[in-house]
Amino acid sequence: MIKTIIFDFGDVFINLDKTATHRELSMLGDIQSLQKIQEINNVYEIGKISTSEFITLFQEVFPKATETQIINAWNSILLNFPKHRLEFIQNLASERNYQLILLSNTNELHISWVKENITFYEQFKSCFDAFYLSHEIHLRKPESNIFEFVLQEHKIQPSETLFIDDTKENTDAAAKLGIHIWNNNPKTEDITNLFTVKSDLF
Repeated sequence: MIKTIIFDFGDVFINLDKTATHRELSMLGDIQSLQKIQEINNVYEIGKISTSEFITLFQEVFPKATETQIINAWNSILLNFPKHRLEFIQNLASERNYQLILLSNTNELHISWVKENITFYEQFKSCFDAFYLSHEIHLRKPESNIFEFVLQEHKIQPSETLFIDDTKENTDAAAKLGIHIWNNNPKTEDITNLFTVKSDLF
């Protein structure tokens, strides 16, 4: 019996264009090392470097790029947040049948953009019993310690928990701990169909 549902944010609630950042950055200069960019992202995403340090590191990779150009390219991954998904999570929260947790690999620039551009962000956030962003808790998926942190913090059992994420690497990591998973496909599936897609768990 599922008692806790853990949700990812990007491509579960807010739509993403995961090719946009690379495309926009390539317009700022020659991307010589994708590995370097990924390394910068990984430490930024867990809050090990500040936004100003992040921008400085990116200007070393793209020396002709302005701060604004880098920020705009970085945030280009973020698209829209369909209102019907807000209504879904609001209804789910109002029923109080499940503990609801958000667990997202999100950096400071991205969440700042969300706060500025998604007018109902605070309403959305208030639906959750806990709201974990990687740069605030200094942990990121798919490392097992981020899932262990949530399990321990809320004293929940893996067998009574469902984790939803569009990235298979993340759901695979959760499944290894005995957590039920839904590796949703954002192109063909919608979070609002949760209780149809995973009807065997409810």
